[in-house]
Amino acid sequence: MPLKPYLEVLRLPGMRTSTLLMALARLPMTAMGITLTLHVVSELGRGYGAAGLVGTATTAGTALAAPLVGRMIDRHGLRPVVAVCGLVSTAFWVCVPYLPYPVLVVAALPAGALVLPAGSIARQVITALVPPARRRTAYSLDTISLETTFMIGPALGIAVSTQLSSTVALTGIGLTFGLCSAVLYAVNPPIRTQEETSVPRGARPRIHTWLSAHLVATLLIAMGALFVLIGTELAALAALRESGDVGWTGAVIAVMCVASLVGGLIHGAVPRSLSQLPLMVLLAVLVLPVALVAEPWWLLALVLVPMNMACAPTLAATTEAVSRLAPASVRGEAMGLQDSASRIGMALGAPVIGFVMDNSQPGWGFVAAGLGGLLFAVVGFLLLRRPARPTPTDRPVEAGPGSPDSVATTR
Repeated sequence: MPLKPYLEVLRLPGMRTSTLLMALARLPMTAMGITLTLHVVSELGRGYGAAGLVGTATTAGTALAAPLVGRMIDRHGLRPVVAVCGLVSTAFWVCVPYLPYPVLVVAALPAGALVLPAGSIARQVITALVPPARRRTAYSLDTISLETTFMIGPALGIAVSTQLSSTVALTGIGLTFGLCSAVLYAVNPPIRTQEETSVPRGARPRIHTWLSAHLVATLLIAMGALFVLIGTELAALAALRESGDVGWTGAVIAVMCVASLVGGLIHGAVPRSLSQLPLMVLLAVLVLPVALVAEPWWLLALVLVPMNMACAPTLAATTEAVSRLAPASVRGEAMGLQDSASRIGMALGAPVIGFVMDNSQPGWGFVAAGLGGLLFAVVGFLLLRRPARPTPTDRPVEAGPGSPDSVATTR
């Protein structure tokens, strides 16, 4: 498989630095969940349900606030948002080891709301640095980076928590957030193309003018993709527990991540690839046969490979669609909506698939994940059949120069 498209993208000015920086910024995010769970269970002596409540509060905060944080980037530029979110993230995670459980639950929601939006920023930077013809490759590279951090972050969090202590692990997460935020503030990568920054400041388009049926469909399909992914992981864990192979969970998850990474490499390297909806349908359909194979663990891992090869391409195609459908002046808010859709899909998938398996067998969890994903796909397809309307452009108005970080906008 030729890697020339990826090398060409990495040769673009600013891409190598930004890719490395955003990968490091995502690393503490991938370690947060498991490290916090170990702390609540081991250090605070609470159950997994109590740990899940803290995680839910953090996720809910991020899902609710992501569009608002994105709007602040649109209005004020990258640096002010990075400064505020970096300070809050650093302070929260450094303080977590010393917070009693009730205070931790209350603080988790605002901390999740103001977590450093590394994923959204990464996608905006790519859109600014990479010409449209190469963005599919660049977005694929971004999902590959994400998969890599998901293989490293949780394992690192577990290793530090078990070999040293959860206090060291949580403090390390906070300090990493602080370091990455400081470097990101100093580097200040662009979030608008040169053409977009040269346009005079204009009136911010109203949400009903750019949140079209096609963009809503894109977000719903993204929500369905995460529904399938979280449901598949839960069903795989349940199947391994039932067969007595739970000790091989890490190996199965690693195979799933590698398969997704390979799928992302192919998606970004080939001259043409599938769009978001066909990829999402492929993701959902390929998980259905997994219900027929629950053991041994290595066979379960193998049958999960085809489905996971569609994972990274679906996520990359989602970002490509959002960047194409949203006007530049609201790109941060649109990317925030994408983050919200992803987290809502995860939040829906966990209890739904869990309920199905509690009342049946683990194999039905795979079926429920696939059918749920297809339901999202059908709704998205119906919305995509509606006539597309032109994407609004920013109207120039008499105003002073925009902010140094990006084009400033007003309501």
